[in-house]
Amino acid sequence: MGSEGPPAITLHVTGFKKFQGVVENPTETIVSNLQEFVKRKGLPAGITLGSCTILETAGVGALPMLYQTLESRTDSSRNEQVIWVHFGVNSGALRFAIERQAVNEATFRCPDELGWQPQQLPIIPEDGGISHTRETSCSIDSMVKFLKKNGYDVASSDDAGRFVCNYVYYHSLRYAEQKGHKSLFVHVPLFSRIDEDTQMQFAASLLEAFASTS
Repeated sequence: MGSEGPPAITLHVTGFKKFQGVVENPTETIVSNLQEFVKRKGLPAGITLGSCTILETAGVGALPMLYQTLESRTDSSRNEQVIWVHFGVNSGALRFAIERQAVNEATFRCPDELGWQPQQLPIIPEDGGISHTRETSCSIDSMVKFLKKNGYDVASSDDAGRFVCNYVYYHSLRYAEQKGHKSLFVHVPLFSRIDEDTQMQFAASLLEAFASTS
């Protein structure tokens, strides 16, 4: 009997709605259009784009939709790798950033879209203090190398901030660890910094990167 071969990879993607200071969130546009974009462009064999979900830009407020989405995608076979890819915007950034980790700290610089503004609160109290981190099991360095080779201005990052992006990433990393999935967060700039078409191409290339790095 031969081996079953490498597991098929199913990618589930999320983005965020608008929030204070960012009327048009590029991740809402990217994630809303991604299914149609990759249908035209194609993905490598063994890679499937599953769900594309837009989350409220809120901490606790995003969790019901996040967990509903996470829980609805747990029926994976033994030979399927489930990967969560979360897109968020960094309005001050000039390039793409692949986030290596999330920190167990919620300190919001401004209220989220539901009016919550925690300060130095642990995201998951049972994980311990606010300095506790969770790291992705994705091959960050290999992905950055792949994306740079494809012409994108991208770097790895060890700091996803302390706002909603970090909050959602921390929950996702914890869930992924429990379920045997993988989770990754990617920060993108505003469309005024890197245009929409380039960002759509980047998102598709990011999905392709999993075929050569997982």
